[in-house]
Order: sequence, then C-alpha cells, then structure tokens
Amino acid sequence: MPSYRIQGAKPLVGRIRVQGSKNAAFPVLAATLLTKSACRITNLPRISDVRRMLEIMAGVGAKVRWLTEDAVEVEAKSVDPAGLRAELVGRLRGSIVIAGALLARCGNVRMPYPGGDLIGPRPVHVHLDAFQALGARVSEGSEMKISSKSRLSGGRVVLTETSVTGTENALLAAALADGSSEIRLAAMEPHVQALCGVLGQMGVKLEGVGTPFIRLRPARSLRGFRCRLEPDELEVSAFAVLAAATRSSVTVGPILDERLDSVLAALRAMDVRYRVESGKKESVLRILTHRGPYRAVKLQVGLYPKLGSDHLPPFAVLATQADGATLLHEWMYEGRLRYIEELQRLGANATVLDPHRAMVVGPTALTGREITSFDIRSGMVLVIAALVAQGQSIIKDIEHLDRGYERLEERLQAVGADIQRLEV
Repeated sequence: MPSYRIQGAKPLVGRIRVQGSKNAAFPVLAATLLTKSACRITNLPRISDVRRMLEIMAGVGAKVRWLTEDAVEVEAKSVDPAGLRAELVGRLRGSIVIAGALLARCGNVRMPYPGGDLIGPRPVHVHLDAFQALGARVSEGSEMKISSKSRLSGGRVVLTETSVTGTENALLAAALADGSSEIRLAAMEPHVQALCGVLGQMGVKLEGVGTPFIRLRPARSLRGFRCRLEPDELEVSAFAVLAAATRSSVTVGPILDERLDSVLAALRAMDVRYRVESGKKESVLRILTHRGPYRAVKLQVGLYPKLGSDHLPPFAVLATQADGATLLHEWMYEGRLRYIEELQRLGANATVLDPHRAMVVGPTALTGREITSFDIRSGMVLVIAALVAQGQSIIKDIEHLDRGYERLEERLQAVGADIQRLEV
C-alpha cells in the first residue's frame, strides 16, 4: 500500500494549481451516454475515480479517447447496459449516475449497488423513486433492476431528499423522456448546474437551473457537447485551509469566487486573512500569513450554497490552531468524523460528541506520528495536519487520496512541502 512521509512545521510559499471538479466529472461523463454523437470534456482530472468511471463507460460500449493530458472525447454510438462490470461499479459511488443515462438511452439497466467512501449510509431510494415517477419499474435484491416498456414519461419528480446524485439521475433520465418534467426539491450544487449546462448544449430546454425547482423539456435526440469543467471548489477550500493552518503565504487557483461564498465566510469567521484577486483570464485566492491564533467558531454543514459536507473536514485542523472551542456539526453522514481519532493521535484536543458532532479545542501543538486515511476528505485532513505538525508523519492508505486529488504530492512539493510518496 502506498503511503506519504511528511516532515511538518515548514512554511509554504507559491501557488497551488486547482484541478477540474471531480464531482462534476461524473454526471457530465454520464451525459455522453445519452447521444450517439461525440462529446469532448476538458479540464478533466486524471484521478483514479475518473479512470474507473471511464472503464465502466467503456464496458457498456462507449469509445473513450484521451486527446491531451486533461481532455477526453467520448463517443457512444452503441450502448449495452449488460456490459456493466460489478467489480468497478461496486468501488465507485459516483457511478450511480450511469443508471439514469442508461435507463433513458436503453430503457433498462441492471446495476450493482455502487460503493465509495465509508462515511455512513447513503441509500439509493431517492434515485429509484425518481425513476418510478418517470414511469420506470423498479425491483431490488442483490442488484437494482430498472426498466420501462418504452420511453420514459415526463412527469413531476419530488425528491424525497435533496440528493445531488439523485437530482443528476433524475435529469439524465428525463432528458430523453416523452413529455416535460419538473424536478422539485432539486439540489443546487455547482456540479448539478454543470450537468444542466451540457444538457442544454445537447438540446434539452431547462428552466430554474440553480434553484430547487428545475423544469425540463426533453429532445427526441440529443447532440454532442463540449464542456470545460469548473475548478474544483473542494480543492480550493482544502488548499486555503492548508495554507492558513501552516501559516503560509500561498495562492490557490484558478477559482470561481461566486462558488465560494460559504467557504470564504468560514475563513473570515476564523480570522483567516485572504484576498480574492481577479485577472483577465482567471481569479485566484491568496492566503496571507497569520501569526497569532485563529478564532474558534461553530461550523455546520448544509445544502448548497451553505458550507458543504466535503468542505468541513479540513477546518478541523485549522480549529487546532484556533483560540477556544470549535464545534463541527456534520449532520449528513454519521461515519464522517473518524478522522478526529487520527487528529487525537497527533495531539489534538478533539472529542467526538456524537455521530454528527465533534469539538476541537485550541490552540494545540501537533506532533508527527503514523496515521491512517479512511476516505478521500479525511485523507486531506491528515495531509494538512501532518504539514502543521512538528516532526515526521507517515500517512497510510493514501490510495483514497489518489481517488480525489491529481498528483497531490507534486503540487505540494512545488510550494515547498516536504512530502514524499512511498510505494510499499
């Protein structure tokens, strides 16, 4: 298993490049299965989860061709849902959005339950309810079986919870249905909006994008599209916290600052000094050196545009450098606070209060040790903590980080981090 060796307590300086949005990549890639025409996606992160998604798509008949280091062309002239590979789907939660695309295109799909990070239950009922609202028949057992006798029927889809991937699956399924659809209580995240953008290019008429009520008028056949993925706002927030926690002067970019209201609000609340700098070609976020302790606050996740569940974990490290008690409230996933135990091993004064809340009291010095990554976001927590800590840390199971962050160690080395990848 690969691991990271990190020598901490070193100030960083320079610029950390932000890759394209991982969470937008999955629904946008799934949309290519709706059309026989070629589609081109650029700024695509070359991470293991994206490679796995492309393998799944190739298995059902899509032709995938890398054009450059971050650009791919997908052409799905012939698609067969029977080609879904259980061992790949079972390891990638994001593959759930393939169900909506295959159902729309082929009228049926038999799909294993998707896997992913162990951060708590993430049931699929919201997806299946949405498919049923569009006229599909659903049965569950060892796998999901979804089918329709003919084209799906447009209709009103009221999501039983405001699920991002549930919204994306409803949009994909409705894109080739007979008649217009309305998706109510829809998620509003940037990656949902990215999917709506490519569906619009393909010929679908949409209203209410970026609101909880999306109206959609499908097309009988869909065109190909070209899409450049937005900068990953989760990387922006993680690298901003990394710079602040290590008391470094680091520029993070490119960014879309209109996607970062809640992140910037959390940084301000904790007394992080920063500037958003807008240029002709792109904007960046510059974190400024801060000598004293940061401010303890209460941070609670919510639905976009509030602070997201994936944004919260790195702030736990910043809380170890804050004066007072910071409350972290993760109400969405009850298994996501496991990284608190690893921070305790580094010396953090941190306590898990219940499955959804943790308290971190600071300021506290951290000391390097051997620690373990449990999922993508907790892995980044530990990288940040190791860079803050005095001495050497070893982070095990970094394959989780490979799933979400492209060439992470190279990007951090570029700003002076003493981080080495160990292949064991």
